[in-house]
Amino acid sequence: MARYDDIEEFNPNLNGAGLRIGIAMSRFNIDIGDGLLGGCAAELMRLGVRPADMLIVTAPGALELPLVLQTMAQSGRFDALVALGCVIRGETYHFEIVSNESARGITEAQLATGVPIANGVLTTEDDDQALARMAQKGMEAGQAAIEMANLQKFLKK
Repeated sequence: MARYDDIEEFNPNLNGAGLRIGIAMSRFNIDIGDGLLGGCAAELMRLGVRPADMLIVTAPGALELPLVLQTMAQSGRFDALVALGCVIRGETYHFEIVSNESARGITEAQLATGVPIANGVLTTEDDDQALARMAQKGMEAGQAAIEMANLQKFLKK
C-alpha cells in the first residue's frame, strides 16, 4: 500500500522462498531456547524458507551469540540471521550485563557485516514470563529476519 502515488515505497515482504537463514541459539535456559526455536523454525517454513536453506547452531550462552552470529554473517552463506536465547533476571547485576552486552554485540555484528540479525533473545523477570513469550517471540524473530532480508535486497538494487 503506497502512501503517495508519486513516491516509491517498499512494502514489507514476508516471502521467504529462496532465502538462506541462519539461526544461532544459546543453550543456557535450553527449554526456553527450544521453545523459541520451535516458533521460529515453524514460522520460517510457513513463510516459504526451505529446511535445506536453514542452519541451526548453538552457543553456550547469550554473551557468546554475537561472535557466532558475526562469523556466520561473514561467511556469505546467509541472507539473514536469527539470535535466540533467554536471559532471566537473578539476584545479581549479572542480568543487566548479559542482557545489555548481548544486545549490543548482536547490533554491532549486523552493522559491521550488513547481514540482518533478528534479535530473539528474551530478557525476562522469571521463568513464567519466558514460557509465556517464547513461541510468539520465536515466530516474530523469524518474520523479522525474512522482512529484513527482503528489504536489504530491495535497497541494494
